[in-house]
Parts: sequence; structure tokens; C-alpha cells
Amino acid sequence: MATVKRDYYEVLSVQRNVSGEELKKSYRRLAVQFHPDKNPGDPKAEERFKEIGEAYDVLSDPDKRAAYDRFGHAAFAAGAGGGGARGGFHDPMDIFREMFGAAAGGGDGGAGGIFEQFFGGGGGGGRDKEGRQRGADLRYDLELTLDEAANGVEKEIEIRKLSECDVCHGSGAEAGSQAVTCRTCQGRGQVITSRGFFQVSQTCPRCRGTGTIIEKPCRGCGGEGRQEKNTRIKLKIPPGVDDGARLRSSRNGESGIRGGPPGDLYVVLHVKEHPIFQRDENDLHCEVPISFAIAALGAEIQVPTLEGQGSLRVPPGTQSGTVFRLRGKGMPALNTKARGDLLVHVAVEVPTRLNAEQRRKLEEFAASCGEENSPLHRSFFEKAKDFFR
Repeated sequence: MATVKRDYYEVLSVQRNVSGEELKKSYRRLAVQFHPDKNPGDPKAEERFKEIGEAYDVLSDPDKRAAYDRFGHAAFAAGAGGGGARGGFHDPMDIFREMFGAAAGGGDGGAGGIFEQFFGGGGGGGRDKEGRQRGADLRYDLELTLDEAANGVEKEIEIRKLSECDVCHGSGAEAGSQAVTCRTCQGRGQVITSRGFFQVSQTCPRCRGTGTIIEKPCRGCGGEGRQEKNTRIKLKIPPGVDDGARLRSSRNGESGIRGGPPGDLYVVLHVKEHPIFQRDENDLHCEVPISFAIAALGAEIQVPTLEGQGSLRVPPGTQSGTVFRLRGKGMPALNTKARGDLLVHVAVEVPTRLNAEQRRKLEEFAASCGEENSPLHRSFFEKAKDFFR
């Protein structure tokens, strides 16, 4: 039974009057969602990706779109009449690369492109003429304390990843064997089939687009040139990093296929909450309780800092909630010698239990205080009188 093709507009989730820009946006979103590198081993996603590429190939071309709008899928069937559009369908992966640029597969060996932007890491690079392919980028989440983020730290992590095969040392071939030109595609990596007046180019099913076949694949890795191993990696975290910062460890991602260059490791940092300090960019905040007597009389008190204890002079008559700034006692600014400040918020404690003598003396004190000793109290009730008149 012949497969019934879905409407191209439905495939791309757009209306028939869609603009070129909206069509492109919808294609980008769906192509990233169903890209084979993001859905390894999922044949349904691969078929969906091909369907999306075919639909976009037609609707993005004004002549093909006009023919499709008039004749539907019949415009591209063998022997179609009515001035059907010329030219066959392009390979979906070629459309994807053209849309996102040459770096979509990282074929230049650099990290990033579309995979770093959308997937949070590379999806592996394009293959060269000898079948070598750049390894995928990896992500690792690392938790730090605030002290480690402030002072910098060296960490050693262990990850399980695809690393160079110990048997073939990355070549993918048994000793004495070598890669030969694929007879199916004659080394082109693509096979062309004719459908009536049209020619369709597809990835060679035998060599998978590399153009070469290994005569005797390595028994250790099956010809891929890499094996899954536990790997220990040392990381140097600079002072001043913030929560959510991402560091790149070059060439510590997965090893490439058949000796291709390795990908990169992206380390996402997560700074744990501190029991005393709260961070605001490069400034630190902390709340320090002081007694009523210190607030009234003033004193020099000890306050916590990242380097240990620090001194703070509390002047007489300090009110609860007053903020004191200690310059240069905050977090270091990343990659500079500058530092933020420490902002100390004082909170005046009210005694919760008084003995008889303490209560008597406090009552005497309260009776001896006039309004001149309670400026905030006086100001509030003056405003209240004006409000209720």
C-alpha cells in the first residue's frame, strides 16, 4: 500500500498564507527538535526530520510552492503535468546545514554552532573524506560552595564518556587493515536515484556518507575508533564565578569517530546557598543581631567576612535595619582584581525574658526618656495626628 503524504503546510505547522520568515522560523524549531543527533537511534524522529526537510524544500522555493499550491503532491510525481516544478528534493541534512550555517555540524573542528546554542553542547561534527568526525560536546553540572566560588578551586571530576579505543588507537581498523573507497557511492558519500524526471540525492546507506569503508573493523570498537570509559578530568575554577556560569574544558568531550578531533566539555556551575551571606552580583549581604544596649550606646563589634572576622564600629543611637558597608569585603570580580562590598544589616534584638530587677530598671529608664530620645516615635505620631484630623 502506497504511503499517503501529509500536507506540507501541516508538516511545518503553518497556515497556507504563511510568510517566508514565519515559514523559516517554524522549520528551524522543528528541525532542531527532530534532528538525528538529538534523537539518536530513533527512526521515527529521523523520518520526521526528512519529512520536515522535504516540506521546507518545496515551500521555501517560490516556483515549487506555486506548483504545490496548484497541484499538491502531484506536482512532483513522475510525469506530472501542469508545468510541475523542476528539480528533485534536496537532502534534508543539506537543507539543515544551509539554514544554520557551515558550523551546524562543527565540521571545522570548533565547538558550538547550532548544537551548543540549542542543545547545550555539540552534537558531533561533520565527517571528512576519510570518515573522521568530531566528537560530541558534553555537559557536566558541578556544585561549589560560596567560599570555593570566591577563592577559586581545583576540582577533579570523573565522567563516563566515549574515549579513544585502546585497541586501534582511534583508527577504527584492525592492524594491517585500511579504509577503502565505498563501491556503492564511489566515494561520494551520496547516492542518486531517479524518479521520473527528478533525481533524488540521499546519504549512502553502506558507508553512511563517509565515502569509505574499513576492510576489517576493529574488534574492540566495531570500527568507530572509540570505547566507553570512565575518565578523570582536572578543572581549574577561577575566583569570582557565579551560579549558572558555564566553563569550557577544551577537547575533554567525547573522542571523535575514526580518530576525529574530540569535542569539548562544558561545566555548568551551581553555587550552594550560604548560611550567613546572600550574594548580589559581586556584593554580599548579611544580617548581624546587636543588643539594645549596643544600639543605644554604640560599640565596636565583630562581623563575619569571607576572610574571617572583621570589625565594625556601631555608632550610638543606631536603629534596627541600618546598613553598614565594608568596602572590598565582597566577592572578587571575575578575571579582575576588583572586589565587591559586604553590606551588614544590623537587627536590634529585644529581650524576651526579664527578671524583676531588669524590669524595674527598664521601667525607670523608660520613664526618664523624653520625646527627644524617640525621634522616630514622635515623627510617626505627628503624621498620624494629621491623618485623623
